[in-house]
Parts: sequence; C-alpha cells; structure tokens
Amino acid sequence: MITIDGSEGEGGGQVLRYSAALALLTGEPFTIRNIRGGRAKPGLMRQHVTALEAACAIGGAECSGLTVGASELTFRPGSVTPGEYHFAVGTAGSTGLVLQTVLVPLMLADAPSRLVIEGGTHAMAAPPFEFLQKTLLPVLERMGPKLSITLERHGFYPRGGGRIVVNIDPSPLRPIECVDRGAFKDGKVEALVAGIPFDIADRELRAARKVLAEWPDEAFAPVQLRAEHGPGNALVLEAEFEHVTEVMSGFGKLGVPAERLAKSAAKRMAGYLASQAFAGPYLQDQLPLPLAMAGRGTFTTVKLSEHTRTAMSLIERFSGRGFRVSETAEGTHLVEVC
Repeated sequence: MITIDGSEGEGGGQVLRYSAALALLTGEPFTIRNIRGGRAKPGLMRQHVTALEAACAIGGAECSGLTVGASELTFRPGSVTPGEYHFAVGTAGSTGLVLQTVLVPLMLADAPSRLVIEGGTHAMAAPPFEFLQKTLLPVLERMGPKLSITLERHGFYPRGGGRIVVNIDPSPLRPIECVDRGAFKDGKVEALVAGIPFDIADRELRAARKVLAEWPDEAFAPVQLRAEHGPGNALVLEAEFEHVTEVMSGFGKLGVPAERLAKSAAKRMAGYLASQAFAGPYLQDQLPLPLAMAGRGTFTTVKLSEHTRTAMSLIERFSGRGFRVSETAEGTHLVEVC
C-alpha cells in the first residue's frame, strides 16, 4: 500500500488523478491523506469524485472515502475493463481532467472503448477541449493507439453542461521522441462567446493582436455560440508546427477585463513561440505517464512546472521508472525516461 501526502508537490487534484491512473496500470493500491492540501479549499471537489468514480468503473476498483469534501481515501484497483462508459461531473468541473484519469489505462486495454463525459469543456484551471483534440491526442496517437474526440456541446463555468465523446482503440505503446516541433505553419486565435455581449470577443481579439503582432489579421476571429451554451467566454490560441500544435487559453471571469485576459493568454503563447520547446505547459505534465508506460521516450519543454515534477515523482513511486532532466543549449529542458 502506497501512502501519499496530498499536500506535497503541486498539492491539488493532479495527485489524485495520476495516482488513480498509476494504480490501474501497476496494480498498486494507495491511500492519500491531506487531499488537495495545497489548495485554498482543500478536500475532494465534485470533478475529483467523478474522476475517481471513472477510475473505479473502468478498473473494477474499490475506493473508500470517496465523497465531496473528503480529505482522505483509499483506492484498491482491480482489472481494467474496456467498454462504453458515461460519466457526468454535474458541475463545470473539467471533462478533460476526468478523461486524463482513465485515458492511458484504456489505451493499454485489450479492446476498444467509447466514453461520454459531461461537465465543463472551457473552464479555468484546466486545458480546453481544443488542447485534447489538437495537442494531446495527436501526440499520443504516434505511440500506437487510435484516438478520436468530438465536442457535442460547450460547457462554461459556472453552468457546465458540456459534452465530449471519446473513442479509444488501444495498442501497446511505442516510445517516441518529442524533441523537435518543426517549422511554424499557422496560428489562430478564436474568441468564443455564448449568451454574453459580442463586443467582449472584439476587445479580446484586439488585445491579443497587439501581442501577436506578426500573425495576420485573418488569424483572429470571433465565434458566436448559441446562447443556451452559456453564459460563457473563452479565448483559444493555437500555434501549429510540423510535429505539434500548441493550444493555450484564457477564460472570462466576472471582474476580469477582457483586455487583461487576452493579453495574459497571448503573452503565454508568445513565450512558447520564442522558445524551441516541443511541449508547452499543458502538454508537459501529460507526457511522462505514457512515455513511462512505453519504457522510454523523451520530450523538450519550457521550464518544468510543479505539476510535471509531481507527475514524475508519482510515476517513480508506483512503477520504479525514473526521469532525467537536463537543460539544452537552446534553453529548453530535455526530459528523458530512464
């Protein structure tokens, strides 16, 4: 039984999600105490409960203490069973983070799976749907599995109500090297608005254009969604390279001016563009697990986040597989499974 202090490392929900995925992959049970102890509101939130319920459903696991607000639980994995599953967060909690809990175990299952997940698709503290569709899944497909994802309905904070459908055709994972992102091909910035004044999109796009001044005017576009999908607003930025597409985002929030949101998101994208890194801040903490399960692999990234360091630490505890991190001549960080 592995015992984990949930306040260590990044101190949030990622510790839960990674631990559950690793337990399903290795057969190691775990107990976690001080759940989300590094957060202002510690304990399990609804989206974390759904993620663990999903892990229990696909993995025949037993989980004691799985209630909203709980600070301790014990997870005992069974065998992963592929199939058709439906998970509903019930809030604007991230559908993508629920998916990330069960994705790698199902990628290594013995038959295909189909997942329907309802909740938030464009909400703070989680990457948007476009990151899953254009960044994460295409990279994972290079490892062997066939993956597809569809957005059936947007879900913004606080209402939620989004819906994604994911199809997973599993395969043994082959090692890959994610070092060279290749030449820049195209950039795009979309301002999504639903049930809120349309001029918010225009203000965001003007602010983003000032930061990403080298991108052509046609790269910036407003997107009017049906009012019943809102109220909500998201700014989604995409930079397509030969070998990877980086997606960054900003989400509308009461009291935060549209210009400030857009400027911040655009500056993050500009920082990535100025580097030579393959993986941006969202992708870097998702690559260690599949690469470790493949036995080896490498990627370059911007400065390592606490999320990524926590992920690597958990992988080593559950699987014994370690990582070597070094700085390249170009100033990026090279992460290697060892």
